[in-house]
Amino acid sequence: MHIHCKRAYEAATATDGQRFLVDRLWPRGISHARLQAQWLKEVAPSDALRHWFDHRAERWAAFRQRYWRELAAQPRRLAPLRDALDAGPVTLVYGARDTLHNQAVALRDYLLAHPRRTA
Repeated sequence: MHIHCKRAYEAATATDGQRFLVDRLWPRGISHARLQAQWLKEVAPSDALRHWFDHRAERWAAFRQRYWRELAAQPRRLAPLRDALDAGPVTLVYGARDTLHNQAVALRDYLLAHPRRTA
């Protein structure tokens, strides 16, 4: 499973595979054409969690744990990402400045820790 995380302000590349914006809000100053990503707003953290986290690194561990609980409660929302991962590499696109403490990183870690179950 190849999952990349990339800021919305970085150019898309051929190695990105399928690109998904995983923010609840569209990144400022970026056009849909430039982003070249499908918007999966429903997999982003809830507004309440997003506001609480406020991109504060000291809240990262708690944010990650809370976000994972949100993801586990709504597994069907991850279907487009899981389907894309079955087909090849995926890039999770985000708008945050912090490249280590953001929802795309937490989502990537969740997907790696909880692969699709096959029947």
